Amino acid sequence: MELWDIYDKNKKPTGRTMKRNDWCLKDDEYHLTVLGVVARPDGKFLITKRVMTKAWAPGWWEVSGGAVQAGEASKDAVLREVKEETGLDVKNAEGGYLFTYKRENPGEGDNYFVDVYRFIMDFKEEDLDFQEREIDGYMLATLDQIKAFAAEEKFLHYDSIKKAFEL
Repeated sequence: MELWDIYDKNKKPTGRTMKRNDWCLKDDEYHLTVLGVVARPDGKFLITKRVMTKAWAPGWWEVSGGAVQAGEASKDAVLREVKEETGLDVKNAEGGYLFTYKRENPGEGDNYFVDVYRFIMDFKEEDLDFQEREIDGYMLATLDQIKAFAAEEKFLHYDSIKKAFEL
């Protein structure tokens, strides 16, 4: 069973945990997630398409990310998520933490902070190894292509993370 730490409104751990996807958070309680934008030096970004079997946002484009597990550091979580989802080991890549944003969903029990990271590294397509149960395709996309997906409302979190695409 995966557990997540519960944080207060100042992003401080409360010492309590919740079960994964057990939306029990009260107002001013949050869990922590991470997003890892992976860019190549040529200015292209690795984006992935969510499988159509996903309950939320099937077929949408996104960057790697997920929940921080209880006791796990944010940076460790983003390194794990990028590796699990893409096969890329970004621990020695240029870049790192950029910023945090907060999402509140009153009455839904699902409030969260998102730590956004950007990693720049040279990699080849043959270096990629995707989780087929999670990903239904990928692209090495230009910023204009990502903006086009966002304009079609088919790119997750774009408005919240667009600063991460500014190289």
